Amino acid sequence: MHHHKVLPKRIILVRHGESQGNLDTAAYTTTPDHKIDLTATGVAQAQNAGACIRHAIASDASSPNWRLYFYVSPYARARSTLRELGRSFSKTRVLGVREECRIREQDFGNFQERERMDTIMETRLRYGRFYYRFPEGESAADVFDRVSSFLESLWRDIDMNRLNHDPSHDLNLIIVTHGLASRVFLMRWFKWTVEQFELLNNPENCEFRIMQLGSGGDYSLAIHHTEEELLRWGLSPEMIADQKWRAHANKGSWNDQVPLCLNAFFDNLADSDDDNVGLNE
Repeated sequence: MHHHKVLPKRIILVRHGESQGNLDTAAYTTTPDHKIDLTATGVAQAQNAGACIRHAIASDASSPNWRLYFYVSPYARARSTLRELGRSFSKTRVLGVREECRIREQDFGNFQERERMDTIMETRLRYGRFYYRFPEGESAADVFDRVSSFLESLWRDIDMNRLNHDPSHDLNLIIVTHGLASRVFLMRWFKWTVEQFELLNNPENCEFRIMQLGSGGDYSLAIHHTEEELLRWGLSPEMIADQKWRAHANKGSWNDQVPLCLNAFFDNLADSDDDNVGLNE
């Protein structure tokens, strides 16, 4: 791992602040989703989140020379959240910002009629949140595909140092996005199953989740966040154990958890080939 140092120290997912649509779903019937902006509360939440994120990064005494790079959804509420978050940081700290269309909100169809949306939300729960596709819109599975494509680009940006990051500075990537896109991002990153995704709760407005680089080169949510927080987000005990393992594990080393995942897919695999002697003779 010659460029181990160049890996971002943290990847921070932030959901946008309270929007007009969060306050009153009637907003969706008259305003295109991407134009719905923050409420006054949302603005305050974003400023507060900026201060909290700054504290989380700056309180790490081992790295006074930290830098930030932002990715932001093109939706008005995400861009406004970024603008308010940014008030906590000086120009010298920010390497750059990129608008990233692939981390936009799940498309619920165009102008949404209120009564119809209630019915649709009910159907969605019955059908399953991951696979249900909104009429004229997207399913979470569709969002998963574009977030996966964004993740590949993110790795290339890091690999080829397109972020113009000085390796002696700790790099923090901040992704200002939406509730579903951030859950799908974590699912894709940590290879969670659809079943595990269905357990997750949507983050609150301006709640942020910090994936931090562990001593062995793997990222984990369990470095910055407590077990109580992870439980509140809907992670199962197995998922939490995996996060704790990742905090110290050597990247590429075999995870003891693997037999657990195998058992989720197979009923009864024999422990070794010898058990099958005689079957194929």
